[in-house]
Amino acid sequence: MNLSLLPKRPRLLGLGEPTHGENDLLDLRNEIFRELVEHEGYRIIAIESDCLMGLVVDDYVTSGIGVLDEVMARGFSHEWGAFAGNRDLVRWMREHNDGRPAAEQVRFAGFDGPLEITGAASPRQALTALHGYLPFSCTLETLDRLLGADERWLNPAAMMDPAQSVGQTAEATELRVLADEMLSLVEAQTPQLMAEGRWHRATLYGRTAIGLLRYHYGMADTSPSRIAKLLGVRDSMMAANLLALAAQGPTLVYAHNSHLQRPMSSMRMGGDPVRWWSAGAIVEAQLADDYAFITTALGTIHHRGVGVPPEGTIEALLYARPEDHCLVDPKSLAGSDFTARVSPWFGYAALDPAQLNAVDGILFLKDARER
Repeated sequence: MNLSLLPKRPRLLGLGEPTHGENDLLDLRNEIFRELVEHEGYRIIAIESDCLMGLVVDDYVTSGIGVLDEVMARGFSHEWGAFAGNRDLVRWMREHNDGRPAAEQVRFAGFDGPLEITGAASPRQALTALHGYLPFSCTLETLDRLLGADERWLNPAAMMDPAQSVGQTAEATELRVLADEMLSLVEAQTPQLMAEGRWHRATLYGRTAIGLLRYHYGMADTSPSRIAKLLGVRDSMMAANLLALAAQGPTLVYAHNSHLQRPMSSMRMGGDPVRWWSAGAIVEAQLADDYAFITTALGTIHHRGVGVPPEGTIEALLYARPEDHCLVDPKSLAGSDFTARVSPWFGYAALDPAQLNAVDGILFLKDARER
C-alpha cells in the first residue's frame, strides 16, 4: 500500500471493512500487510478478535507453539478462525518469522475484549493469569471463591435482563477492587517485568480483567443509558489495547469501519438513538496524526443480494473505474454531491458521503465473490 496520501507513517493504521467474513477483503488485507511489513517497517497486525485468544496465534507465529488447525480453532473469537483469509495470514506470518530474530519478527494481536453480542466472558482467565505474575496479597482460592461458577458470568439472559447479571453483586465489587490493586502492583514493577519480557502480557491481563468487570457491571445497570455504556466500554477496551500496541511499534489494525471511524458512532435500539465513541475516535484523540483511517467499500456482494451500486453514489463512481481495486484520496471527491447508498443487506455498511472528510483514504474493491 502506498502511504504517500498520508502526511506521515502512522503508528496505528486503521483499515476498516464494511462487512465481516468476505475472503476477498481478507486476501486484500493480507496483501496490504505484507507490503507494509516489507516496505514500511510495520511489524504488528491487530484484528477485531478476542485479545486473550489472540495470544495463542502470536505464540504460534513467533515461536511455532501449537498446530495450525488448533491455533485457528482456539486463537480467534466470533468463529473467524474458519475464514480461509485468516488461515492464510497466520500461515504466512509463521513462514515469515521462521529463522528470524525476535526483533525482526511480525506479531499478531486480537484487540477486542472477550465479548460477544450475547454477553461477556467470565473474568476468571484474565484474573488468574494476572495473579501469576507477582506475589499478591489475595490468594487464588480467594479469587475462585469470589468468581464462583463461570455459568453465572456467562448467563445469556443477562444481556437482555439486568436482574440476571452478577456484575453488581458484592463478590463482583470486591473483584473489581482486587483487579485494580493487582494491576497497580504490576505497573509499580514495570522495570522488573519489562526486563523479564513479561510486562506487556501482564498489563494486557490486567486491562482485560478490569474491562470485563466493568462490562459485567454495565450489564446489571437498569438505566436508559445501559446499552450506550456497554458499547462504550467495549470500544474503550479496544482503544486501550490499540494504544498499548502502538507503543510497541507500527501496527496495522483491521476491524469493522464502525470501530475505527472518527465521528461519534450511533445506532437505534428499540426506536431510541444510542451514541458512543468508537475505538478509532478514542485513539485519535491521544495519537493525533499518529493515527490514520482508511475505510473500505465494496461494489457488489452478489451472493448477499448487494448488486451494482446505484448512480449518484460514491460506490457507483468508483465502480466505473477499470481496476479491480483501488486506493482513493477522499480529497479528490470533495465538492461532489453524492447520494448515500442504501444496502439491501443489513450486513453491509455503505459509505456515508457525510463522513468523507473524516477518512484518510478509501480502499475500494469492485466485487466480493462467494467462495
